[in-house]
Amino acid sequence: MELIDPIIRFFQEGGLFMYPILLIFAGGLAIAIERWVYLSLVTGSNKRTWKRVLPLLNSGDFNEAMNAANKSKTAIGTMLTYGLARARTARRRDDVEVAMEEGLMEAIPRMEKRTHYLSTLANIATLLGLLGTIIGLIQAFTAVSNADPAEKADLLSASISVAMNTTAFGLMAAIPLLLVYALLQSKTTSLVDSLEMASVKFLNIFNEKAFSASARSNA
Repeated sequence: MELIDPIIRFFQEGGLFMYPILLIFAGGLAIAIERWVYLSLVTGSNKRTWKRVLPLLNSGDFNEAMNAANKSKTAIGTMLTYGLARARTARRRDDVEVAMEEGLMEAIPRMEKRTHYLSTLANIATLLGLLGTIIGLIQAFTAVSNADPAEKADLLSASISVAMNTTAFGLMAAIPLLLVYALLQSKTTSLVDSLEMASVKFLNIFNEKAFSASARSNA
């Protein structure tokens, strides 16, 4: 209770702007948790799909690899499905690479979805805090304008300290949201990099198998 009471008093003294800042922080926190869980699940499912498909690619069984990739419904599965489908009719690396880039471009928006809202919400929380403080200061100066001269200094200092609560709370909401935004951006970038690495490995395997097939046909 010793810790909770000052927090409640700090929130109550901040005024009406504390409530929209609290809602923004709660919404940002919900987005952050959902995105972190989603990206963690995608990372795990991509790794499992790649471990299942890679041996099939190395053995040259592209049809079975395509079936496995198509069934997985993962980001890497989508990318590999595009590439393997193109590999059935194309013999050039560039054609297959373009098809895989198309699959990657389809998967990336799902991984980046809603993450950018966190930086926007952090900025809004900061601005609302500043707006609340400015309005609080206006009200404070208006209130003390007709007060007794001996009490003006005390009333003004008390009013200013209360008005600053909204700025403090806005920053307390914005800073964690920006930190989580940076973490999610880093996690998304790492995930995209892993997909690009898998794409390069697949193209190298495709080149090797196509070259081997061409050498056998010319022998």
